Amino acid sequence: MKRWTRSGRLGAPAILALCLTLPAAPARDAREILRKVDELYRSDSSRARFALEIVTPHWRRTLTIDAWSRGMEKTFLRILEPKKERGMSTLRIGNEMWNFLPKTNKVMKIPPSMMMSSWMGSDFTNDDLVKEYTFIKDYDFAMSDYEAPAPGEIYIRCTPKKDRPIVWGHILIAVREKDTLPVWEKFYDEKGRLVREMSFRQIREFSGRRIPSVMELVSTAKEGNRTTLRYLEAEFDLDIPEETFSLRNLRQRI
Repeated sequence: MKRWTRSGRLGAPAILALCLTLPAAPARDAREILRKVDELYRSDSSRARFALEIVTPHWRRTLTIDAWSRGMEKTFLRILEPKKERGMSTLRIGNEMWNFLPKTNKVMKIPPSMMMSSWMGSDFTNDDLVKEYTFIKDYDFAMSDYEAPAPGEIYIRCTPKKDRPIVWGHILIAVREKDTLPVWEKFYDEKGRLVREMSFRQIREFSGRRIPSVMELVSTAKEGNRTTLRYLEAEFDLDIPEETFSLRNLRQRI
């Protein structure tokens, strides 16, 4: 039975009990948080330029890349530098993906089984760059505890749905509670072993949107390897011609 004060309002103990039974605030809803993470660098549409630095114990190189996206379904990437790779392009439309190699003037279709393969020799996979798989559509997820929690962070565990050809056993994601910006993502194999970790840092504002401008990916299986993506420019919610996401544009030489 509810306890009322003489004024007809709930007393303090009853208010406290009611608050404890209320649903979690929207910022703590796993689905809403993951939707924001999925769309953080894309929105309804986006255009960006970024540098991708690939470091191994034996060599180092940096690619400069232009990227366009429309929602979660369309992505187009084109390498600008270095000269050796200039013009190499990647297109994804829905579940289909193609690469264009200007030196041989060939378009290669990438099968779904290769979405988790390395992109351009980096620690990023094809899927990391073009995002065929999203947390909302392709994973089961729930709020999670973490063995080393940090103040102001929220943790979500994501497990691939059984019919998805995704190699990870699960992914653990940390976001800042105040604005749900990602802090890190840890990728585990099916035996629960940490395989790689992606960290997010250097929050900057682009086109009115605050995003971590640097993502660094480190593989536990490849000692001395590191891939760092740095956003140089970014625009969101702009009008991108439909022709951008076409095989004709993929083959275009620059």
